[in-house]
Amino acid sequence: MRAMLIANPKATSSSRRARDLLVRAVSGDLDLDLVETAYRGHATELASRAVVDGHDVVIAVGGDGTVNEAVNGLLAKGPSPDLPALAVLPCGSANVFARALGLPNDPVDATRAVLDALRAGRHRTVGLGTATHTGAAKRYFTFNAGVGYDAEVVREVERRRLSGARAYPSLYVRTAVRHFFAGTDRRHPALAVEVPGRPAITGVFLTLISNTAPWTFLGPLPVNPSPRAHFRTGLDAFGIRSMEVPAFLGGLAGMLTARSRPIRGRAVLNVHDAAEITVRADRPVAFQLDGDYLGEVESITFRSVPEAVRVVI
Repeated sequence: MRAMLIANPKATSSSRRARDLLVRAVSGDLDLDLVETAYRGHATELASRAVVDGHDVVIAVGGDGTVNEAVNGLLAKGPSPDLPALAVLPCGSANVFARALGLPNDPVDATRAVLDALRAGRHRTVGLGTATHTGAAKRYFTFNAGVGYDAEVVREVERRRLSGARAYPSLYVRTAVRHFFAGTDRRHPALAVEVPGRPAITGVFLTLISNTAPWTFLGPLPVNPSPRAHFRTGLDAFGIRSMEVPAFLGGLAGMLTARSRPIRGRAVLNVHDAAEITVRADRPVAFQLDGDYLGEVESITFRSVPEAVRVVI
């Protein structure tokens, strides 16, 4: 079996240990190519090359950004049962996709789980989502996308990380609070959410599109705006229509509360199991995909892709 292991070189000591453990453990079972990413988008190029070269498995070692790039390389020409399977070793700050698959968040424990699955030939096929907007190629996402306030927070966090800040949960919390009171426009909602066959919902400040639940994590704490989202169903959406402090805090409290039903209230919107969701804006607004800030958009369409990729698990 041929495998390509794609690793982010900006690894922690624990993730390097996990990678080395995997390399040693599978050296007798796999014909393994070990490659490191050198720039943003490199994992997409490497995974695409793995498809062309006939690898059986692509192993992504890194955070959700590395996994997203690897998925987009694997699916560059669309889903197919003949594509390499994807294995994930979580080594980032949140690891939402890996945790949604049921992998441990500790890199070494996750490595042992992936090793067992590789040796047993276990995998499952999961659905993903795509995002398409003018001037950009279709892009797959594994667990979430966001338009509006949450993407603005991701943008500000990325700026702070470029200045040397570490991506701890506290950084996201501090940035979100600061941006809520001193950054985002809380008076003029820019978004409208459209689902085919339903009336458009206007006056929306932020929209979270989920392919699974939870939407993200703050350390060990799941943030769960769309608890019914699942890899086996279509896309879910959650939106907030008021940025007044009581309404916003009520929505946030609902996201942090363990439950099986969506958040209710006059200031929120919920969409479940949609094949397609379009978000339109009356001005350019921030957009993020799987936790990576991707710029500003005025119209973007999200589509569900059932059984998109085989995952070793």
